[in-house]
Amino acid sequence: MKQSDRVAYFRQLHTNRPLVLPNAWDAASARVIELAGAQAIATTSAGISWAFGRGDGQKLRREEMIQAIRYIMQAVAVPVTADIEGGYGSGSTNDVAETVQALISIGVVGVNLEDSPGCDGQVLLAPEAQAERIHAAREAALAAGGDLVINARTDVYLFQVGAPETRFDAAVRRANIYRSAGADCLFVPGVIDAGTIAALVRAIDGPLNIMAMPGAPNVSQLGQLGVARVSVGPTIAQVALAATQRAARELLVHGTYGRSEDSLPFSEVNEMFARLSLQQDTNIY
Repeated sequence: MKQSDRVAYFRQLHTNRPLVLPNAWDAASARVIELAGAQAIATTSAGISWAFGRGDGQKLRREEMIQAIRYIMQAVAVPVTADIEGGYGSGSTNDVAETVQALISIGVVGVNLEDSPGCDGQVLLAPEAQAERIHAAREAALAAGGDLVINARTDVYLFQVGAPETRFDAAVRRANIYRSAGADCLFVPGVIDAGTIAALVRAIDGPLNIMAMPGAPNVSQLGQLGVARVSVGPTIAQVALAATQRAARELLVHGTYGRSEDSLPFSEVNEMFARLSLQQDTNIY
């Protein structure tokens, strides 16, 4: 299937609201998520960065991130949309275009592109500058002979930019500018209040992506509020790391190995990957 056909399928999934996108950080996590029933998978830049031994926040080189996403792509048959943070390199329009073209070449169907960090010590980019990068991503996809679902992220709420009473209007303004620049979806992480989420749905001229966090409405409730797409950022990676920490402490402190029901059987995990080649050969989404 051509990359553009994969994108068309991914776009169609957005009509079944909300589209739930669990976030993977490596091939194994992606495969487990796929077999749990995910229709599509998003990557988490934080989880991938941690797997490389780095902190989150564009600490990886473009080549490192693309290689990690390539391994994820090779492990699953469902569509994959990639978190590309600020686009890598200097974050210029040329850097964003280069990143997008590399991702399209491996079959990625979408990207998250965020408006942080800004220039000269600012938390966020000027919205007009981010709009130029979104436009560059769209043009790069077309130039590569493909298509792309662009999820434009604004970090007004996540990084608590400005006085609290100004954040709603600032987030809406940015989201609508990004939509006009060619974004398919608008991502406003850091919001958990149901009333604010519902107001964002009404005020933003395009589908809204919310990052589910502790205290936020559940998936069904988010759908009832009008949210189009739900992701969880690094949450699943954090849960996996917490399980690793518990198991290591148990081993080192108590000398015991945990309960069998807390782990996937070795044979089951191996079988996940043994079945992969056949699934990829026969799957057309």
